[in-house]
Amino acid sequence: MKLNGIRPVRTRRHRVTTDSRHSLGVAANVLDGDFLANAPNRKWAGDISYIWTAEGWLYLAVVIDLFSRRVIGWAVSDRMKKDLAIRALDMAVRLRDPAPGARLHFPL
Repeated sequence: MKLNGIRPVRTRRHRVTTDSRHSLGVAANVLDGDFLANAPNRKWAGDISYIWTAEGWLYLAVVIDLFSRRVIGWAVSDRMKKDLAIRALDMAVRLRDPAPGARLHFPL
């Protein structure tokens, strides 16, 4: 973009959606940065992204298997509520039926 003189046009100011200053409990980081898996359904990771559309923001929650790096669960919504992540995880569990001891990293 820089070589061609293309610059982004910002139509709105950045909106912060994360509030890290709270008194709620924080889940343990069970993967501790180790995102390599030696077998399927041992380690999963998830995240939420947001996409601007002509109708407003669309939120996408995704769960991937860290062994294959494939999407195994997803959900979309026009609101970023806790059920968005739960629906993505529920899809992954129904499709993969993980063994006991499987770990999930889902930074919220």
